Amino acid sequence: MSLVAIVGRPNVGKSTLFNRLVGMRQAIVDETAGVTRDRHYGKCEWCGKEFSVVDTGGWTTNSDDVFEQAIRRQVTIAIEEADVVLFMVEAATGITDYDAEIADILRRSRKPVILCVNKVDSGAKMFDAYQFYSLGLGEIWAVSAANGSGTGDLLDEIVKVLPAEEAGDDAHEGVPRIAIVGRPNVGKSSLTNALLNEDRNIVTPVAGTTRDSISTYYNKFGHEFMLVDTAGIRKKGKVNEDLEFYSVMRSIRAIEHADVCILMIDARTGMESQDMNIFNLIQRNRKGCVLVVNKWDLFEKDSNTMRDYRASLTERLKPFSDIPIIFTSVINMQRVMDVLDAAAHVAGNYKRRIPTARLNEAMLPEIENFPPPAWKGKYVKVKYITQLPTAFPAFAFFCNLPQYVKDPYKRFLENKLREHFDLTGCPIAVFMRAK
Repeated sequence: MSLVAIVGRPNVGKSTLFNRLVGMRQAIVDETAGVTRDRHYGKCEWCGKEFSVVDTGGWTTNSDDVFEQAIRRQVTIAIEEADVVLFMVEAATGITDYDAEIADILRRSRKPVILCVNKVDSGAKMFDAYQFYSLGLGEIWAVSAANGSGTGDLLDEIVKVLPAEEAGDDAHEGVPRIAIVGRPNVGKSSLTNALLNEDRNIVTPVAGTTRDSISTYYNKFGHEFMLVDTAGIRKKGKVNEDLEFYSVMRSIRAIEHADVCILMIDARTGMESQDMNIFNLIQRNRKGCVLVVNKWDLFEKDSNTMRDYRASLTERLKPFSDIPIIFTSVINMQRVMDVLDAAAHVAGNYKRRIPTARLNEAMLPEIENFPPPAWKGKYVKVKYITQLPTAFPAFAFFCNLPQYVKDPYKRFLENKLREHFDLTGCPIAVFMRAK
């Protein structure tokens, strides 16, 4: 699929246009300059032609932003990756030094460049747009990303200059989505970069570096999935700015759309109450889970430390006792591939379909040996079991009196299902149905 990169200096409306092109509020938009940091991908379709769009951080030099150098590197990578570059400027401000600097880089890149003048939302402002011809990048396209005027003509031009599609080029439909979640500064972006073996996401010691949920296609070592790096989720009381509120909402939405969540915790602080809140969010959304204990190299150890640490975590997570727990040091590349293998294993379990014959063969003798407790002299008889066509493992037990089967017996059935079938790391739903 062809790739269009949106580049420009800070606060010209790149993320607003990105959201309009992909048709959803995917990138955070705020009055503050420099909100976007990492490259952010989405899909756009126009006149039957589909292409990917990448939003980048604002290009600056000699600013007081600690992320300046990292953002510039991300923009450079985006320009190298792209088939077409959409260079965005702002009508009212005119040509700035940053605009001239970016125009110079784009002329040298030899990529097709479309010069887009934003914030032209009235006829009078159209006169401000003509000055950008002096950048020497050809035709200008005046738009207003906020209200959508001019975007149709812009899309026509993008589709016209896109390279011809290669046969068989298709989107990554049906690929499992794996979201990396946790509190701020536990190493989520470092893990993403380690798995991809490239500086895909910006990493600094500053908590809250990642703001958007960044999706990347992964296809290595026999594994194929979409990897989603998210912003750190901290307690509600500590979220004190709009940007962070939006970041947390994006992270929660990433959990909702994922198949498997990799929950990262810091080995030095252990499983804190906020980690439990995130874990409960994963369970409520019925997602697969892998628990990664990062920064294990900074934890003082003796011969039984890992075993004892694992036991205390398992105790804390009860009744979810079969979640894979992996101890890593991402910075030292220690057991990073184990995280990948565990996530792939859980993703496979999450999509598993168990034949009805096998279910009944395994579960009916267990129910016969330990039937549901009688209720007011009435006996519950389970006739047969089948798996429901849901996204996660869910099972219907057909019986004569479903209303008399209580939660403790449902937990017993869940444990027996886990005993007979490999459903490690996955949620299980048990429903009693009238026969």
